[in-house]
Amino acid sequence: MTTVGLRERKKEKTRLAILDAAIDLFLEQGYESTTVEQIAGAVEISPRTFFRYFTSKDHLVLWFHDHGEEIMLDALAERPHDEPPFASLMQGLRALLADLDESTPEDAERFLKLRRLFESHPHLVGLSAARGAETERRLAGKVAARRGTDPDEDQLAHLIVAFAMSTMRVGFECPRRDAPMAEIKERVAQTLELTERCLRPGWDQQP
Repeated sequence: MTTVGLRERKKEKTRLAILDAAIDLFLEQGYESTTVEQIAGAVEISPRTFFRYFTSKDHLVLWFHDHGEEIMLDALAERPHDEPPFASLMQGLRALLADLDESTPEDAERFLKLRRLFESHPHLVGLSAARGAETERRLAGKVAARRGTDPDEDQLAHLIVAFAMSTMRVGFECPRRDAPMAEIKERVAQTLELTERCLRPGWDQQP
């Protein structure tokens, strides 16, 4: 068990080293101009090793979607089955906020660098939106399963998820581009509270 733990920690250390090297290169010389070979070289690994952690450069810059989706799905699975779906999703968003609260200074710096990268490369915003849509479809499938409906037919399941995820998007859209992580987290928390006040209980339990 200890050996597995050490192995996992080593893998995570390598993954973060690749991320950090890649983000710095993207900001320094541009996303399109940076190659996988350059990223691998900066971390002193082979391109083959790079692909053990990320399938592409796009996958690398969208890593936070994978992380956030995992947190949301895990949190949703732990909620009582008879809990209103929107309430369950809001708890999932609070789990995301808790994860932000537990972030290290290195995590915060990485996140803020990614914000700068997306601001200077608009096409990455489109990739992020498409990846976010995948997460919303998966969450809608889980909500539909709780409601005993077909996710392809249950429009309300998709609306529930869209409302919940819009809360997080608004929370992260901090007006100040140079806002520190603490300010961003506070805005997310305030947006979650505002959403819960605005939507009356039971709206997501209609047929």
